[in-house]
Amino acid sequence: METRGRSRLTPDRLTRLKAENKTFARLFDEHNDLDQHVKNIEAHIVPGTDSEVEDLKKQKLQLKDRLYEMLKEASAA
Repeated sequence: METRGRSRLTPDRLTRLKAENKTFARLFDEHNDLDQHVKNIEAHIVPGTDSEVEDLKKQKLQLKDRLYEMLKEASAA
């Protein structure tokens, strides 16, 4: 991810942010858990409805928006 005038987000910077900001780490993990759950439903590994997948994807998007705002704040600091 790159923004104008800002340095590129590297795996090291992401790892450091997760270690320094417990809220960011929790939201990041929640996003990944939701992503895996969606993939499992879509692959028919676990049962789920289209409506459930839609709701999970909305939750993921809300988390992604919050994570992005936190990343912008960390980059500005």
